[in-house]
Amino acid sequence: MVPLSVLDLAFVVQGATPADALRNSLDLARHVERLGYRRFWLAEHHNMAGIASAATAVAIGYVAGGTKTIRVGSGGIMLPNHSPLVIAEQFGTLESLYPGRIDLGLGRAPGTDQKTLQALRRDLASADSFPRDVLELQAFLGPLQPGQTVKAVPGADLKVPLWILGSSLFGAQLAAHMGLPFAFASHFAPDALMPALQAYRAQFKPSAQLDRPYAMVGVNVIAAETDAQARRLFTSVQQGFTNAIRGKRSKLQPPIDDIEEYWTPPEKDLVCHMLACSFVGSAETARRGLERFIENTQADELIVAAAIYDHAARLRSYEILAGIAGGPGTAWGKKPVET
Repeated sequence: MVPLSVLDLAFVVQGATPADALRNSLDLARHVERLGYRRFWLAEHHNMAGIASAATAVAIGYVAGGTKTIRVGSGGIMLPNHSPLVIAEQFGTLESLYPGRIDLGLGRAPGTDQKTLQALRRDLASADSFPRDVLELQAFLGPLQPGQTVKAVPGADLKVPLWILGSSLFGAQLAAHMGLPFAFASHFAPDALMPALQAYRAQFKPSAQLDRPYAMVGVNVIAAETDAQARRLFTSVQQGFTNAIRGKRSKLQPPIDDIEEYWTPPEKDLVCHMLACSFVGSAETARRGLERFIENTQADELIVAAAIYDHAARLRSYEILAGIAGGPGTAWGKKPVET
């Protein structure tokens, strides 16, 4: 079947703390590991009241230390916020502790606002050097070269798998040029999904890491026993995106009975557009939508976000999804490729 993975932002829900969120992330990782999910990725965001994964490498270490087989990584590290050497050392340390289980997904967005960029000491033009920074990071994680004076310790020659993340043609073309796997953020930015996948596959150049293109596609999946229950759970996601449009950063809110009372028509149009790659409903409803999506995108892997307020309901959603993917008669029949 098409491999399934998890994108987690360590959501902090109303009435809870970041410590609660991180413990829930570990519990979710253990749950999906038992269900056969392939990866568990955490994302770097800063100054967000509802996201506890800002110190992404630390959170990855916590999750990897509490699991046994699932790959754990970043979805992603916003490389322009960091020195390539420091990231090589961090992920070299993780790879040394949890060999063969660490992924390093890289993005060029800041993951925050301009005031927080200043607090991060980030140069606003640093995104322009992203391709060069990826090459530098790749070199630090590769074999030591003759005369090399600056080394990542640990990190050198550990060859932590790199991924390029993106929501535009830029990331797709860079991943293709470097021969790296590509993850598209269609779970919140679907506009360029098909052109980006087409460009990535058409322009791909084999590399030492990867001999053919491998595209992982982001989706939101909120599954429950009935369509009505799933739609109600989904209102937490819809409220969160509406709040983002309003410039309001809040913890993940509980579901509500009528989302139409929460947003304005223009807000609804924008949020629904951003969440176009969302599959909400019972097992059968979600299955039908996901099968069409996989057929249209020819995704090699799905990475699934599920911003669900109730932790037990979130566990159940990923359980239902695993049942969909493994059920008879589904159109998920791709052989996984090692990346």
